[in-house]
Amino acid sequence: MSTLAKTNGSTSLKSMMEDFWNTDGSIDKHFLSDEHLPAINIKEKEDTFELEVAAPGFKKDDFRISTENGLMTISAETSREKKEENESYTRREFSKTAFTRTFKLPENVQEEKIKASYKHGLLAIDLKKQIMFHQLKTR
Repeated sequence: MSTLAKTNGSTSLKSMMEDFWNTDGSIDKHFLSDEHLPAINIKEKEDTFELEVAAPGFKKDDFRISTENGLMTISAETSREKKEENESYTRREFSKTAFTRTFKLPENVQEEKIKASYKHGLLAIDLKKQIMFHQLKTR
C-alpha cells in the first residue's frame, strides 16, 4: 500500500536545495541551461537580417563571429580579476563569462558581407541578403 502526502502545491526550500545539490551530476543543468545565454532579436528587412544580441559586460574584442557550412557562430569570452590586500586579510574575486550561439543561415545571406558593431552592451549584426533572380523580375 502506498502513502500519499498532502501538499499545498508549492515546492519547499529544502526540496529545491536537495535538487540543486543532487550528487548525480544534475547540478550542471542549472548552469548549462539557456537561461545563461544572451537574448537575441532577429528582424528581417527587405535587403538584410538584423540581429541584436544583449551582451553587457563584454568589450568589442571579446566577440568572435564565424561562418562555416551555412552556419554562423557567435561567441564571446571575458574574465575579470579583482585583488584587494589589507593588513589582516587578502580578498581576491574573479569571474569568467562566456557564451556560444550557432544559427543556420538562410541561403540568401552573403556571408562575406556580414557586419557587426558593439555599443552599450548590444552586439548588432547585419546580414546582407543576395538579390535573387525572382526578386529582380518583381521589382
